[in-house]
Amino acid sequence: MTDPTPDVAPGPAREPTAAREPDAAPGPRIVQRGLYADELQIGATYAHRPGRTIGEADNVLFSTLTMNPQALHLDAAWSETTEFGERLVNSMLTLATVVGASVAQLTQGTLVANLGFGAISFPHPLRHGDTLYSETAVTGVRASRSRPGQSVVSLAHTGRNQHGDVVVRAERTTLMHDTPVSDQEHS
Repeated sequence: MTDPTPDVAPGPAREPTAAREPDAAPGPRIVQRGLYADELQIGATYAHRPGRTIGEADNVLFSTLTMNPQALHLDAAWSETTEFGERLVNSMLTLATVVGASVAQLTQGTLVANLGFGAISFPHPLRHGDTLYSETAVTGVRASRSRPGQSVVSLAHTGRNQHGDVVVRAERTTLMHDTPVSDQEHS
């Protein structure tokens, strides 16, 4: 019996042949991936779930790994004397979590490069124990002028806590693969 799943060379949103289970069930094998640039809908907002509850350990680990000794993130006694009355989650952890939450739904295996960030703001603080909910609006998609089969995609990420307060907004520009021609021929 021949394997109905063709062996494909690794590439965008492709699974290396070696990663396949030798005793996998017959039939199509569908590999989780993000969306290709031409599958994104300009103006659509993609809600990324589940949310992520950020705890003290997350904040301390992130702050120390990134060599950020800011007392507002690490020193409970000192932070009690601030206008916040407690330690706050490192805003870079908040930003990284919001962007990271978008990967499985939007860019897993389809991203070429992160080209940069535009305006970033943190309107409200995120506190230990808060749950961060993320969403991404697609604000633009245009074919790359220098890289055939790829597009420049503009995204607007928003993170809210469990009360609906916006805790981060970030504009981001990426380079993403378009649907490979071989995939378009099979659809």
